[in-house]
Parts: sequence; structure tokens; C-alpha cells
Amino acid sequence: MFDDPHSFARSVALAETAAAPARGVVPDDLGALSPRGGRSAVALSVVVPCYNEEAVIDALLARLEPVCEAAAPGSYEIVLVNDGSHDGTWAAIGAHAARSPHIVGIDLSRNHGHQLALTAGLSLCRGNHVLVIDADLQDPPELLPEMLALAGQGYDVVYGQRIDREGETWFKKSSASLFYRLLERLIDIPIPRDTGDFRLMSRAVVDAFNRMPERHRFVRGMVSWLGFRQVALPYVREARFAGETHYPLARMVGLAVDAVTGFSIKPLRMASIFGAVCGTIGLGLVVWALWAWLEGRTVSGWTSMIAVTLVLGSAQLMILGVFGEYLGRMYIETKNRPAWIVREITGRPPHD
Repeated sequence: MFDDPHSFARSVALAETAAAPARGVVPDDLGALSPRGGRSAVALSVVVPCYNEEAVIDALLARLEPVCEAAAPGSYEIVLVNDGSHDGTWAAIGAHAARSPHIVGIDLSRNHGHQLALTAGLSLCRGNHVLVIDADLQDPPELLPEMLALAGQGYDVVYGQRIDREGETWFKKSSASLFYRLLERLIDIPIPRDTGDFRLMSRAVVDAFNRMPERHRFVRGMVSWLGFRQVALPYVREARFAGETHYPLARMVGLAVDAVTGFSIKPLRMASIFGAVCGTIGLGLVVWALWAWLEGRTVSGWTSMIAVTLVLGSAQLMILGVFGEYLGRMYIETKNRPAWIVREITGRPPHD
């Protein structure tokens, strides 16, 4: 029916666009090489977002490939998503894709961020089960058999839950602990403590996830929101194999803001309550000033007035900031720009 492979790829792209919200862009001439271009499913996909991981790629695949081959002999793919790296990450991915038909490299047009790079990989992978893992080897790929065993018991999501974090500073551990505990109080859905994106998901969960259209993504929260049967697998998170963390404090704060604004309106309610409290205090000060005037006493100097002005002004700015955060995200969502763009794809998936 399709003599031209590009025509087939375009038809596939149109079908996928009609079936799910468009979030990313894959050029038509890359469709024949895309992991889903062949339309043939595999038993297992592994999605790995990569940003400046040149020093880690070889060690990652040295540990990951034997595990995948043992779990799904000949029926697996490892999808490495290069998120606009500035080092030799893409070259390393290309070299491995050239030697193995089970490795697929996806090169994004620029750095879109970890969560969007992960989304791109999940949108293009084709496994009946999908393992999400970071490239830094802090999450051991050797846990895959245990995850698959739990999936065989009927669980749709098996997520890794950290019971210890090796090689991390006290500040990093404390801030991460605070992050998860604040989320519990602010977010309307239950998100397990001390979990990252390291998890195994069924195809049903991945397909449901791919139909979620938002641009500001908090993947672990989105997967929790989906429901299905989920279970924890406790493990010890290892020290980073090489390089530096790509989640410093500023990015952790940004991720927290995405999580809270994406899954809760409590900050808006808190802003309203805060405004009401400050308004009540201000009204009380007005009553006090009138009472002092009626008693014939002069209201004490400008210091108290300046203090009150600063308190009320700060409260107003804080409330406007919270409203602005939500409004800005609504504005970005309504622009409906692609969340990610693929520049190049390398490696052909194995055919059935």
C-alpha cells in the first residue's frame, strides 16, 4: 500500500496526531527511523534522558544491555534521548546505535529539560513494558527483574522508593526530604515519598500518560494521578557514577513549583486566606487609630505607618505573585507550541 517509506511515515504521524494531543514534533523524513515507525511492538523499552552524560553512556549500556537481554531476549529497545547536550553525548549514542539494533538515539533540537526529554522518549517508545531510568546509574538497572516480577503479579506501575541515598550531602538529603513532605501537604493527589522517575510502567499506563497534554510536566505526579495498580520497590540509591548532578537547588525549586501548580490550587486558597488575615490586621489598625483619635491621643509617628504599609504591600505582592504564576502557566499552555522538537533519530528498531 505504501511504496514510499516516507508516505508510510507521514500516514503514521497523521494517525498518531489524530489519536492523541500533539506535544512534540518529529520531522516527516525521520519517521521511517523512529522507534514507532515500524509499528512492531517489543516486550521491553528502556527510556533514558541524557544531558551531558558522555562520561556515563558506556558504563550505563554495559550494565543495562545484559539486564535487558536476560529479561526480554531479542525483544527490547533502549531509547536514549539527548536533551541538547553540549559534550559528546550524542556522538556516543550514535556509536552505540550503529553497533546494536536494540539502541535508538533521539536528539532533541535543544535542551528542553529532563521532564520533557523523558516525555519525548515515552511518546516514541513501543515496549509492552517501559522502564524509566536516569543515565547517571544512581538507580541500579539490575532491579529490572524484581520490577518485572511485581508487574507479573498484576501491578501496572512499579516505582523505586529510596530508603537511602549514597554519596549525597546532608543538605541534598535534607532538601529532598523537605521537598517530598511539602508536596504531601500541598498537592491534592498522593505522591509516594522519596520517589523519582525510576519506575516500570505497563503499556496501558504509558498510553494514558501520552494522552495528557500539559506542557509543564511533573512526570511522577502525572503517573500517580493516573491511578492503576501501583506498588513500591524499596532500594538504596547509589552515588552518581560520573559527572555532576543536573538537579541543583534552583531546578529542584522549579520542579516543586511545577508540581504544586500542576496538581493543586491550594496556593491560591492560601493566598486568599493570607490576604484575609492581612486585611483583618489592617482593619484592626484602622480601628485602633480611630480610637486613639477619639481619645485625644496622637497616633505615634511615621515608623508604625511605614511598617503597616510595608506589611500590607508585601502581602499584596505575594498574592499577586501566586496568581501570576498560575496565569503565566495558563498563558503558556494556550499558545499550544510543541513541547519538544526532534532534530535527529538514529538506529533502527529490530523487526519481528
